[in-house]
Amino acid sequence: MRKLFLTAFIGISILSCSKKERMPVENASTEKMSGTESASAKLSGEQLVGSLDCSGCHSLSEKMIGPSYQEIAGKYSDKDIELLASKIIEGGSGVWGNVPMTPHTQVSKEEAKKMVEYILRQKK
Repeated sequence: MRKLFLTAFIGISILSCSKKERMPVENASTEKMSGTESASAKLSGEQLVGSLDCSGCHSLSEKMIGPSYQEIAGKYSDKDIELLASKIIEGGSGVWGNVPMTPHTQVSKEEAKKMVEYILRQKK
């Protein structure tokens, strides 16, 4: 009986601790607004790239898990900003190999565009 009670208590504790309350993305972004701009809207593309997990797979000049920023800049141009911004947000695979890029759904379209513009400026 003691083991059953202990097991039930641990199970309930795990469930209650792992339950995450999520705010809808729209509410989260509007609550962060100060005046007319959010804090992340003030960041440059380079700062946005540095604030996320990008460096785990990409570097400026050397291929890692994903392509380097210079390789990306060499393959794409300013006309691809929308496409690449969508890839940052939605993730993708197949263009640079089999390893998929994880989605970054917390990034707004405007932030993703700033990130892409920074990456495209890294062209050799």
